[in-house]
Amino acid sequence: MTKTACSILLLLVAAFHCSTTLAFTTTRSPGFVPVARSKNTCLRAVEVASSPTSSLSNDVDGECTIQILMSDTGGGHRASANALRDALDVLYPGKFHCDIVDLYSEYGPFWPYDDYPRMYKIMAEYSFLWDLFYHFGETPFGLVLNEFLLETFCFDSFKQCLKRPSGSSGKRADMIVSVHPLCQDVPLKILADLDTNGASRDVSKRKTPFATVVTDLGGAHPTWFNPGVDKCYVPSDVLAQCARDRKVKDTQIVQHGLPIRKGFWGGSSDTKATASEQERSQLREELGLDVDRRTVLVVGGGDGMGGIVDIAKSLGDELGKSTDTAYQMVVVCGNNQNAKDSLSKMDFGSGVKVHVQGFVNNMDEWMKASDALVTKAGPGTIAEASICGLPCMLFSYLPGQEEGNVPYVENSGFGKYSGDPEIIAKTVQSWLASEDTMRAMKAAALEASRPSATLDIAQDLAEMVFAEKRKQQVFEETL
Repeated sequence: MTKTACSILLLLVAAFHCSTTLAFTTTRSPGFVPVARSKNTCLRAVEVASSPTSSLSNDVDGECTIQILMSDTGGGHRASANALRDALDVLYPGKFHCDIVDLYSEYGPFWPYDDYPRMYKIMAEYSFLWDLFYHFGETPFGLVLNEFLLETFCFDSFKQCLKRPSGSSGKRADMIVSVHPLCQDVPLKILADLDTNGASRDVSKRKTPFATVVTDLGGAHPTWFNPGVDKCYVPSDVLAQCARDRKVKDTQIVQHGLPIRKGFWGGSSDTKATASEQERSQLREELGLDVDRRTVLVVGGGDGMGGIVDIAKSLGDELGKSTDTAYQMVVVCGNNQNAKDSLSKMDFGSGVKVHVQGFVNNMDEWMKASDALVTKAGPGTIAEASICGLPCMLFSYLPGQEEGNVPYVENSGFGKYSGDPEIIAKTVQSWLASEDTMRAMKAAALEASRPSATLDIAQDLAEMVFAEKRKQQVFEETL
């Protein structure tokens, strides 16, 4: 192959994978309907955590191992992987070892495969590039090209990941779980290859359990959904339909909700208003906030993207005009030091106190201490906010990947979207000024929440591992 041909091929690979891995094209179904759920779901987290685990776990000897495949293209994938690991630790203490792997950064054979996190940040900063590339990624040709390129260039290097020893067993993992849209097709073929000692890449020959846990909410890239998996966990009705459109059977689809961080599993979704108010007051004192002021939390994500300075300034100015209601605004700038420095120097009206934070590790506490949230349309943040009963003002989204989250929030009745800082400010102020509006939106948020999702998914995954290991033990006993 000539040098020119190689260069063209590499450019095609880079452009395509910017459109698939980084843009995560949205597949949306018309007539979106919010997820139906039991009114008792908000109490489920505590119930599951304290309930006895499967009797199968008592019949399985030794440590169980799960390898979780992801890539650090955004914070949600690793956060979901960590949440599942934590849930398994809570439900089955000392029983599971979870091997969390950034498949592309650690095992990508060369650029662009081993450089996805850096490329993600560039694409996310320039959304017009994201928008341009993702339209190609969802085409039938794009999907076929994606599978071909990954299998051609990454099969052997990814195989080294899936065959590596996990935990103390010295053997490869008992189960593979994917929390990333590009960790289905090739890993499934690799498992078939490993399970047949190299005789076949036919996914139907696979024996090692494999599950996909979708970490998007209102829309998702088609590569999330592969009919060759054992189970596909989706958080919403619209994604269940997306799975069906990709020929995943109803018997494979499980709808629990999004896996979320441990701090959001219980407590904040308590239906007793007095207990919630007591918790909020205590948290405000601990965080250095005024206990009696209506509080709005403004979050720009871990990287602080999305015009957070202009939004916070407009909102602070609007709240500062108040003469009859006292407000406070907390702005979490993440790693955006320039935004933090700029906001810290600003003067706002006497009607509002402003607290500017950088990167925080206790977002659950800040959310529980707040009355409303202003944020970009990230799926994890929305799911966590609903558990806290927070009305959400969405101000930006990544084309494709997060676009479907806007109708999810609006149709569920606990938020609105606008990219205009002035509209954002006036809308949020009107919410905070109305007891009836706040009460209705809080109820809608709690109705959409799924606080037990992480524990429910983890319990299902464990059951799959126990069943497979028990089957192996019975087989060995018969020899």
